[in-house]
Amino acid sequence: MAHDHHHHDHSNAHGHSHDHAGHSHAPESFGWAFAIGATLNTAFVIAELIFGYAANSLALISDAVHNLSDVVALLLAWGAAWLSQRKPTQRHTYGYRRASILAALFNAGLLLVAVGGIVVEAVNRLAEPAPVAGWTVILVAALGVVINGGTALLFMRGRHGDLNIRGAYLHMAADAGVSLGVVVAAGIIMLTGWLWLDPAISLVIAAVVFWSGWGLARDSVNLALDGVPRGIELAKVRDYLAGLEGVAEVHDLHIWAMSTNETALTAHLVRPGDSDDAFLHRVCEELSHRFNIHHATLQIEAAAEVCKLAPAERV
Repeated sequence: MAHDHHHHDHSNAHGHSHDHAGHSHAPESFGWAFAIGATLNTAFVIAELIFGYAANSLALISDAVHNLSDVVALLLAWGAAWLSQRKPTQRHTYGYRRASILAALFNAGLLLVAVGGIVVEAVNRLAEPAPVAGWTVILVAALGVVINGGTALLFMRGRHGDLNIRGAYLHMAADAGVSLGVVVAAGIIMLTGWLWLDPAISLVIAAVVFWSGWGLARDSVNLALDGVPRGIELAKVRDYLAGLEGVAEVHDLHIWAMSTNETALTAHLVRPGDSDDAFLHRVCEELSHRFNIHHATLQIEAAAEVCKLAPAERV
C-alpha cells in the first residue's frame, strides 16, 4: 500500500519526505515456485544419490551434491522472502528485510563450498578411473534436465527484480545444463569407453557452479556492505536531484539495499526557496519510477553552511 509521510518545520526550513510508493514485493508471488522447486529437487537429490552410487557415477553424485545445495538455497531464499514480509518492530524498525541479503550471501557461500567438494572428488577419480553404468546415468540425468529446466522457468520472470529469485533461477538453469552434460558424457562413455570423461564432466560442472556462485557472492557482498545495488548509478541519481527546480546543492546522498528487492535513499537538498509537500511527493514518485528507489527520505535545507554533513568527505 502506498503511503507518504511528510514533516515540514517552518522554523528551520527543513522538510522530510518518506515514500513507500510502488514497493516491489517479488518473493510474495513466488511461494508456489519455491514449494514446487524444493519438493521436486529434494526427491531428485535422493534419486541421484541412490542411482549415482549404484552406477558408480561421480558425475551423478557431484550433480546430486550441487542439487542438494540448490534445495538449501531455495529453502533459504523462501524463508528470507517470508521473513522480509514481517512487520517492523520497536527493535527492528525495518522489519527483517535484510534477512534476504544474508540468505543470498549464505547461498553464494554454499555454492562455492559445493565446488570445492566436487573438484576434490573429480581429481581423485581422474587419477583412478572407474567403470560407470551408462544407461542408469542417462535416465536419471535426463530426468534432471526436465526437473531443473521446469523449476528454472518458474523463477524466470522474477530474475531481474530480486537477487534471491535470480539466485534460484541461476541455480536451476545451471543444473539443467549440467544434467544435459552428464547425459552426453554417459552416452560417449558407453560408445568409446573413455572413463576419464566422468570426472572431466564433474570438473565442468564445478566450473559452471563456480561461475554462477561467484556472481551471486559478488552481488550479495555488495548489498551486505550497503553498496549501491546493481542497475542503479549514483551519479545519475545525483544529477537528477541536483537538476531539480530550485535545488542549489545535493549532499549526504546515500543509496543502499534494504532487502534483495527494495532500495532506499537518503539525501539533503539545499533549496533556498523553502520546500512544499507537492515538491517532495513529486521527487519521491520520480525516484520510484525512474530509478526503482521506493524508500526515499529527503531533507530540505535553506543553506548548506549550517549542515554538519555538507562536506563531501563526511558520511
